[in-house]
Amino acid sequence: MAPSHQFQQSIYIEAPLTVVDQTITEQELMQRWLNPALKCESDGPWSSELGSKTRFSIQTPLVQPTLNSTVAERKAGLVVWQFDGFFTGCDRWECFREITGTRLVNRFEFTITNPLVSFGFWTFAATWTQKDMFSQLERLKKVAESL
Repeated sequence: MAPSHQFQQSIYIEAPLTVVDQTITEQELMQRWLNPALKCESDGPWSSELGSKTRFSIQTPLVQPTLNSTVAERKAGLVVWQFDGFFTGCDRWECFREITGTRLVNRFEFTITNPLVSFGFWTFAATWTQKDMFSQLERLKKVAESL
């Protein structure tokens, strides 16, 4: 079995937890902070409720790697998308109330079972993925603070 990996980042947002939760779960708001190369589509009407299914596809010229995900955990301030595709794992978004705002923690946990995909990821995409996670958090912060 391939080893499991984890990338985690957090950001402080000057907005209430309910607003940050809305920003991480409503499709229209997500499209404002997700990487423009990342396409997010639901199976049926959009929902972030437990069991909801979503496809996240990276739009590249040659291939569009896709993660099929299911909301595995959901409560106010927490959504966990469990996924399967070129990675297996989950993307956890969790909010924590702070005195004047919210701390948002994003933890991307994954396993890559295909050795060729693993080599490609660690050679070409791992550093970019971590930088992109931080850029997404910065964009998400701006969206949430503007609401």
